[in-house]
Amino acid sequence: MIHADDLRERALRLPIKERAALAADLLASLDGEPEGEVEAAWAAEVERRAHKLLSGEDPGHAWDDVRARLRAEFPR
Repeated sequence: MIHADDLRERALRLPIKERAALAADLLASLDGEPEGEVEAAWAAEVERRAHKLLSGEDPGHAWDDVRARLRAEFPR
């Protein structure tokens, strides 16, 4: 049997993409079964945002600008 500390150590040695996928799976497992209406609403929102971005209607924002705004709004 693998202990949590051993598992954590092994997981932290994974390549970043594999760690991200593992983290997403673990977080999703805490939420329980997805509710159909919620999943459908999120899918529709993602589609709406992608359409706005790809059509040029919303050019998006540079990460540096977003980060600066968030740091100003939520100082430590």
